[in-house]
Amino acid sequence: MTQAIAPRARTLVLLFLAAVAALLVGAGPAAAHAALTGSDPAQGTVVDTAPTQVSLTFSEKVATTDGSLRVLDPKGKRVDTGKPANVSGTMYAVQLHAGLPDGTYTVTYQVVSEDSHPVSGAYTFSIGAPSRTSVPVSGQEVGGGVVGGLYGFGRYLSYAGYILLVGGAAFVLACWPRGTSVRAVQRLVVSGWLALTAATLSLLLLRGSYTGSGKVADIFDLDLLGDVLQTKTGATLVSRLLLLAAAALFIAVLFGAYDKRDDEEKRDLTFGLAIGGAVVAAGLAASWAMAEHASTGLQPGIAMPVDVLHLFAVATWLGGLATLLVALYRAPADQPVEASAVRRFSTVAFGSVVTLVVTGTYQSWRQLGSWSAFTDTRYGQLLLVKIGLVALLVGVASISRRWTGRLAGTGAPGSRATVAAGVGAGVGGGGGKDPGTGTGTGTGTGTGTKQSKQQDAGKQGAARAGAGRGSGEEPGDAATGAVGTERAAQLARQRAAEDTARQKRLRDADPHRFGLRRSVLAEAGVAVVLLAVTTALTSTEPGRTEQDAKAATAASSSSSSSGTGSSSGALTLDMPFDAGGTNGKGVVSVDLDPARAGGNEMHVYVTRPNGRAFDVPEVKVALTLESKSIGPLPVAPDHITTGHWSASGVQIPMAGEWKIAVTVRTSDIDQVTVSKNAQIG
Repeated sequence: MTQAIAPRARTLVLLFLAAVAALLVGAGPAAAHAALTGSDPAQGTVVDTAPTQVSLTFSEKVATTDGSLRVLDPKGKRVDTGKPANVSGTMYAVQLHAGLPDGTYTVTYQVVSEDSHPVSGAYTFSIGAPSRTSVPVSGQEVGGGVVGGLYGFGRYLSYAGYILLVGGAAFVLACWPRGTSVRAVQRLVVSGWLALTAATLSLLLLRGSYTGSGKVADIFDLDLLGDVLQTKTGATLVSRLLLLAAAALFIAVLFGAYDKRDDEEKRDLTFGLAIGGAVVAAGLAASWAMAEHASTGLQPGIAMPVDVLHLFAVATWLGGLATLLVALYRAPADQPVEASAVRRFSTVAFGSVVTLVVTGTYQSWRQLGSWSAFTDTRYGQLLLVKIGLVALLVGVASISRRWTGRLAGTGAPGSRATVAAGVGAGVGGGGGKDPGTGTGTGTGTGTGTKQSKQQDAGKQGAARAGAGRGSGEEPGDAATGAVGTERAAQLARQRAAEDTARQKRLRDADPHRFGLRRSVLAEAGVAVVLLAVTTALTSTEPGRTEQDAKAATAASSSSSSSGTGSSSGALTLDMPFDAGGTNGKGVVSVDLDPARAGGNEMHVYVTRPNGRAFDVPEVKVALTLESKSIGPLPVAPDHITTGHWSASGVQIPMAGEWKIAVTVRTSDIDQVTVSKNAQIG
């Protein structure tokens, strides 16, 4: 027997919260979709004379404000003249004050990419010679914190609301027109509309703080909200609210005038409602496509319609799945979802999956650009997870499809499914009337006799209560009548509970319908996690952009290294270590290139005493210039391959004798720190 719906619903809610929490915590601040690909002066360079401006080049166009690009002297004072200007294409520059003294300067930037995501960062360059600076190069990235978490949850809620709204309405119109009178289905579609509306309003309020200060207090800043309304993202959110007003009218007609028509009139109205609903659904989907990934990069004219089609297919599949789940669990016994409706949805779902595969393949090619991006970028890794979840969902759906075929095979008159539905309707109508024949006879007779006796007892109690009030009996007699009335109410509650339990037993009596309910519930669980992964994917930097930015940064670093005379060449330090325990001995080697002030490339190698490379759980590096009280500056290199870790853009603020300390952890409890001094710069 199937358990009650409440525990299963709680399980889905917990699964949803766990998936969202894991993805939000793992994602951290919003990933930048516009990457810094070049700068002048370049990162870490030492120039002979003070430049007149600082220019930054991004991988796509960005939106800037007065404080988007700032240049700070060694004491943290601004030396730029104000708002940056768009020099050409994706290059932005800010003018500097004249006569800047020698020293190390820090460049910070905070912009909004063309696909609506905030981007921030910082780097240093020096005039004349490097100096000590009080400005931290790294800090909390924009788009993180409490506001970033709320914004991410709002994005998830908006996608979920769209899926329930569009998918629920499509399921009713295309597969189950009689479902318009089922209260549980009505509540599901209306809940989707409410969720999408609430999420859109929240995103509007959060947007200014999300792309700016990140402070909770700025959420209700009306001036900031006015600035948001002038942006592309603000305009698309407002247009989404207007389309939601049209969607509210559509829902009112669907569950109002349409529901009151008979089957023949419904068929005449279905086409018009379907066209109107498709227009509204496409418009809502376009509010995402016009402001996010599809609106920038390669082939935006093709990518935006493909994105709309992709999102619409997702909603039709997953939203229809949620509606089917509600119908199987919550539809009254006298309004069960028909096997024909399940078959029609199976066909619709298959078409949606085919559409998803085609549009998803195009989107993957467009966002990744190479096979290596699948494993080398966060976007590619998330995409692999999504592909795996889709494959799992299709596998579970194939099981549901088999149950649907079996259910259809028992749907003929006199079959188990038809009899169960007929008995459920008869019992719900009272059960104590003239019993039917066959299977219905035993059920109707058994319940009818008991109910008749209970009804007679209730009537007698009510009669006694009325007689006591009408004939002026003593207070004791009135009390007796009250007891009779209470007894009648208790019997009525008992009958209602018994009817509910009977309907549930009859609904679960068909093993094919029972199996379908379980498989659809499993599909819904996978769909919840899939939606969370998809939401995280839309806020992650595309693999193509990430790889292009890495290549541009490497080229820029190489160019700046070869163009300055202060480079001292690569530095290699070998340090034996002994952390104790198994595999506790070895040699750690640190390569630093070009070993000068500014940006450096660091490679760390761990080998056994015999020279063979091997892996350890963790390697950390810290740099300290004790003569100037600078550091320790932590470096967390990334694992590349067996025994090899690497970190790029390691900033060394000034030349001097630096202490390089390496911590090697060989097990959960064994670690050791070794160090050497080296002249850098």
